[in-house]
Amino acid sequence: MRKVLIGLSGGVDSSVATHILLKEGYEVSGITMKIYDSKKYHNLPASKKESCFGGDEEKSIEDAKKVAEHYKIPFYVIDLVEEYENFILNYFREEYNSGRTPNPCIKCNRDMKFGLLLEYAMKSGINFDFFATGHYARVEFDKEKNRYILKKAKFIEKDQSYFLALLSQNQLSKVILPLGNYSKKEVREIALNLGLFTHDKIESQDFYSGDYTYLLKEKSKPGNIVDISGRILGKHNGIENFTIGQRKGLKISYSKPLYVVAIDKERNEVIVDTEEGLFNDTLIANNVNWLSIESLKEPIRAKVRIRYRHTEDDATIYPLSEDKIKVIFDRPQRAITPGQVAVIYNNDIVLGGGFIESFLK
Repeated sequence: MRKVLIGLSGGVDSSVATHILLKEGYEVSGITMKIYDSKKYHNLPASKKESCFGGDEEKSIEDAKKVAEHYKIPFYVIDLVEEYENFILNYFREEYNSGRTPNPCIKCNRDMKFGLLLEYAMKSGINFDFFATGHYARVEFDKEKNRYILKKAKFIEKDQSYFLALLSQNQLSKVILPLGNYSKKEVREIALNLGLFTHDKIESQDFYSGDYTYLLKEKSKPGNIVDISGRILGKHNGIENFTIGQRKGLKISYSKPLYVVAIDKERNEVIVDTEEGLFNDTLIANNVNWLSIESLKEPIRAKVRIRYRHTEDDATIYPLSEDKIKVIFDRPQRAITPGQVAVIYNNDIVLGGGFIESFLK
């Protein structure tokens, strides 16, 4: 019997995914990772929303344990507090302090959930053939290409393929995503029919739901807010408090609404403009991870998504090097943000994804 280790969060998605795996005949064990240091971060402000990182971790682990008990499957907790600090929180700080806007969820999936968690599980003697999660996406093997293919979920409104775009071929080869063909409504109905307490549980919205500035270590360095010509319009209290597309918190009186259109780390400046200035048609992405193709040798036409809530749009992708590309959209896009991840799609297939380095007019 094939053995599957499933990442349990204590939420409805992973609890129903466990049911599906057992129904399909797998031998299932549950696992979750401990990432929150309650002593080090005891002063974080409380939040009503559930999140991956925060003071509600203990309850989430307890809920995951209850799910495992419901199914009578083994359950393991792996302590990755130190690793999470090094790989995710430090990355998060470095990005914000450099004037970029990070995406910790995508990095956490690649480096932690589908990386160190499984590595440590194997080292601790846990035996498994595959790893499953409650993500809404699909993985298939393409015999012609001899590659594992990541695809969008059947029901697009809940598709989470964007968050898995940086996984390697090796990681995808061990992944099972039981919810790829289900809608969220169906998943909640299954949980209700099974008598699972998770059926109406609020899902986690982000890696951290509080004020992210509490996680930053460096002391804020005040500077100028300037327009695109360099004229000083006001003062800011630290570039880490701003992101491209932001309108609130500028505290500037102007004839039209102003938005952050760029952040200059070297000059410690926040650059603002009217909404028209938010639109750009070109971006450069680096550290590109190719999934359905080995590499990009010549320009291709595809659709590109520049953030999770963005609807991918038509573009031409040009290779600049093995892992660096230029993307030129057919239409200017609003708030292309360095630090976020650009994910490339061919219909419902993920071609690859990389970190946005810069944007151009």
